[in-house]
Amino acid sequence: MDANSLDELRAAREVAGRLYHEFLRVPEMSAGFYRLPAGGVDPQSPHDEDEIYVVMHGRARITVGDEARAVSPGDVVFVAAQVPHHFHDIEEDLEVVVVFAPAESA
Repeated sequence: MDANSLDELRAAREVAGRLYHEFLRVPEMSAGFYRLPAGGVDPQSPHDEDEIYVVMHGRARITVGDEARAVSPGDVVFVAAQVPHHFHDIEEDLEVVVVFAPAESA
């Protein structure tokens, strides 16, 4: 079994010293833990894979294509491959689990 607690994901991301820490990779899917601080800037660009964000903690807005909405814990957002997207107006440290399908290209 490959299982992680939210605390384990937080610690692994902190040790890695990056905003994003991948914790799972198989050919058809990869998953990671992404954290952006309150007031921070989301540096990502469109991906070649479909992705799902599951908001675990925090509050912000996300823009996907030309649509924007607020997100908070429990929200799930789908982003199709190659669609521009980013988090912004981050009011509270934002933590999200990200799932890519197929696995994110390295």
